[in-house]
Amino acid sequence: MSSSKQNLLRKIPAVELLLGEPPLQELIEIVPRRLVVNAARAAVERARKTILEGKQDDVEEKTLRELIVADAVKRARFASESQYRKAINATGVILHTGLGRAVLAREVIDHITTELAGYSLLQIDLETGRRGARAPRIEQLLRELTGAQAATIVNNNAAATSIVLNTVARGKEVIVSRGQLVEIGGSFRLPEVMEASGAKLVEVGTTNKTHPRDYENAVGENTAALLRVHPSNYKISGFTSEVPLETMIGIARKHNLVLIDDVGAGSLIDVTRFGFQQEPTLQDSVRAGSDLITSSADKLIGAGQGGIVLGRKDLIDAVRKNPLARILRPGKLTLAALETTLALFLDPDDAIRRVPTLMLLARPFEEISAQADRIAAALKERGVAAEISVCDGSSQMGSGSLPTQNLPTRLVALSPLAESAAEVARRLRQGKPSVVTRVKTDQVLIDPRTLLEGDEALLIEAVAGVCT
Repeated sequence: MSSSKQNLLRKIPAVELLLGEPPLQELIEIVPRRLVVNAARAAVERARKTILEGKQDDVEEKTLRELIVADAVKRARFASESQYRKAINATGVILHTGLGRAVLAREVIDHITTELAGYSLLQIDLETGRRGARAPRIEQLLRELTGAQAATIVNNNAAATSIVLNTVARGKEVIVSRGQLVEIGGSFRLPEVMEASGAKLVEVGTTNKTHPRDYENAVGENTAALLRVHPSNYKISGFTSEVPLETMIGIARKHNLVLIDDVGAGSLIDVTRFGFQQEPTLQDSVRAGSDLITSSADKLIGAGQGGIVLGRKDLIDAVRKNPLARILRPGKLTLAALETTLALFLDPDDAIRRVPTLMLLARPFEEISAQADRIAAALKERGVAAEISVCDGSSQMGSGSLPTQNLPTRLVALSPLAESAAEVARRLRQGKPSVVTRVKTDQVLIDPRTLLEGDEALLIEAVAGVCT
């Protein structure tokens, strides 16, 4: 070991000495002591490792101590603060995965607060007092809303796809178009999900074109199902062709195969009423005659994260009996959120007024524009250190829903005078509440589309506090 490294290592203070530093003493008053002690130990260990790896320049002992204290403070605060806390979404991305995707309806929050604060009914037969079904009303609501014979719920759409494939095609072949081999969130890819389910993937067609004959020619003795995957998180345009669902169902019937339709975002409302291109709804797939249908329970439905499986009663019964159903079953919070949200869809117009995902989707441009002007005027009045303007822009649905179909919006653009836009955005994210914006060409962009009731004043206060 070099003498310079040895000298630096000698400058590292003992943990007990660090705990006497004012910043850590102040934390001990408000944070459990064990968290501060562990943070100090971790900071010391990190400093030692950095020196041994030759990544720390020679510094004065006082400077090194300050660096270690700052690291310990950061670690202790992280350990003591809840990760799941309020954020203001100023990005314009309605279903922002990093911000919890769908915002729950007020009715959902009220129901959870009043009915689930203590013990609550989850899985008990009130007639017999014995264990009963976990989600009978949700299944009834889904049958009512979609026309499906039966339904069941798991914890997300990838789980729904996996358990369906495992139930009907474990050890057998499932035919899918190459143009539908999607990658979903977190770098998980459909072929990997299929492999984990025990089904064997058979790819047909090309990336841009698949024809009925491709499916027909691929059917063999070990084929169990045809799978259609709606490309809800991307679009292929130009010289393209995909086989219509009705044609695929006909091929499946001809060969006595199961037709599985992964609808993805799982809309219960025709989105053309919002000015979007036609997207498949769950009702469309049921009417077409799909044997099994999977979708997300959040996204365009707007509940908590979950997976929906609809279809023929005999196949749904088989899915329920699959041992994976126990592994993938959702908890009471997910079920309560979905039940309450689905009930709102019994009146589609009521759902648009009450389900936040749909409310934000349907916000009038004029309303957003007026809010952008208000925010810009308020920030100018507060004298923030930035050039402020309002300009046209686009919002997005996000989370693999309605790809390439952007929504017109008005943006508040801040060009900070004293520091970079990236630094301002970072400080806004780290505030309480956290404010998440966009950054483009050294501007902080605020999209009012995704601001909820009460967010505007908090946003103005946060920006004014950062851009001083």
